[in-house]
Amino acid sequence: MRLKIGSISSPEAQWAPLTETRAIGDCYVAGRQMRVWQRLACEDAGFDWVEESNLADYHLLENAWVSAAALRHWEQRGAATLMIGEQIIGYPASGVTDDRVDVGESGACLRYAWDCLNLQERLLGEIEASRIEGEVHERATIDGIVVIEKGAKILPGVYIEGVAVIGANCKIGPNAYLRGKTMIGEGCHIGQAVEVKNAIIYPRTAMGHLTYCGDSVVGEGVNFGAGTIVSNFRHDGKNHRSMIDGALIDTGRRKFGAIIGDGVHTGIQTGIYPGRKLWPHTSTLPGEIVQRDLLPVG
Repeated sequence: MRLKIGSISSPEAQWAPLTETRAIGDCYVAGRQMRVWQRLACEDAGFDWVEESNLADYHLLENAWVSAAALRHWEQRGAATLMIGEQIIGYPASGVTDDRVDVGESGACLRYAWDCLNLQERLLGEIEASRIEGEVHERATIDGIVVIEKGAKILPGVYIEGVAVIGANCKIGPNAYLRGKTMIGEGCHIGQAVEVKNAIIYPRTAMGHLTYCGDSVVGEGVNFGAGTIVSNFRHDGKNHRSMIDGALIDTGRRKFGAIIGDGVHTGIQTGIYPGRKLWPHTSTLPGEIVQRDLLPVG
């Protein structure tokens, strides 16, 4: 019988506002949902992934990513607790044990939503060759590695460098610029003079005109009004901080934009300070400057 692994919730993970409308396992990174990355690692290790955690031999936190090699090492250690440093990320169904194994750099524990950006940089950096199933116009330029799914269209004047994963039925361009390690979800529109850098864009989001979005996570069904700019760099060059439960948390990132929930609409020429979070279905007025987290009214 193969080892059965299932994910369980992590009380320490704080991925709001993305998790206001979905579980952590349904959040995206590098073109797939977190639970899919966990399942693939289990399958690569020769184990079974089970959706019902009560049927699992081992529990893995839903915000944890581990390599197949780390999972095999975990099995070899028997009834051990899986660690990354001081953080418990997995344990046998019988409970946490004193026998502990640290997977080190072969795993990651994503406590905050911005940690997805670090994991995405790692996962996309492992892609070795392009796979293009969509349409790329002859006057588009690809200077890097791309995965372009079926139905996606890359229009004239688009420039892509670095590594990009572009979902099915997307429309990119004309004259858009994608760089860094970027994911564009299914059914998105990235339009005229829009620059997306090192970001995670969930499905069915639109950035139609004159936008910059760097080092950010943008939820599903978001619409950026023309000229929306997400700032991602402090003048003093220090790490960005973001407000969590009334305290400013060091993100560990010198480049960090925003975490934007599902269904947000920004007015034209909106400016968003770095490290800010916009809750689902909130909106901004034309020319508004988002200096603090934008929370729902009421």
